Amino acid sequence: MAGTRAAIRYAKAILDIANDKGVAQAVNNDMNSIASTISSNIELSTFIQNPTTKVEVKESALLEVFAGVNGVTKSLFHLLFENKRFEILGAIAWEYNQLFDEMNGVEVAKVTTAVPMDAALEAKVLAKVSTLSNKKITIENIVDASIIGGFVLRIGDQQYNASIANRLQVLKRELSN
Repeated sequence: MAGTRAAIRYAKAILDIANDKGVAQAVNNDMNSIASTISSNIELSTFIQNPTTKVEVKESALLEVFAGVNGVTKSLFHLLFENKRFEILGAIAWEYNQLFDEMNGVEVAKVTTAVPMDAALEAKVLAKVSTLSNKKITIENIVDASIIGGFVLRIGDQQYNASIANRLQVLKRELSN
C-alpha cells in the first residue's frame, strides 16, 4: 500500500506522540491490526473510502471495530474525524509500521516462493539473510505460483532472483540470439 505524503506526516506525528508516551510498541501492534484488517476486509475498506458516509459514523464504527486499541490510536481516529481524512487510515497504519521498523533497526526480507515456506526453511533463509545485513531481519513470505520454483529474495532495494521462471526466461533469451 503506497503512502501519500499526508499519510507519512500523520504516521510520523503519531510515532512521535507514541514515543513520548512510551507506547510505540503497543501503537505498532494496533497499526498492524488496522492495516491487515483494512486490506483484507473489502467492506471496511469501501466503508472508509465512501465519501457519502458521514465522518461521525466512520469514527464511531472504527472505535467499535478497534475497541481494544491504545489511547494514542484512538486519538488518531479523532484527528482523522476532525480533518475528514479517514480514507488514508490504511496508508497511515502501513507508514507507521515502516517508520517503527526503521526506528528499531528492523528490515523486512520479502521471499517469494511458489509454495508456502515451512518453519524449517524459513529458519534457514533467515540465517542466510542475516549475514547480508547488519539489521534485525524479519521474513515475509509471498506465495506466487507463477515463479514455478525456486525463490525471489528482496531486501530493501536489492533483489536476488533464483526462480525457475527467471532461469527459463534467461534461457529463452540466449536461444533466441
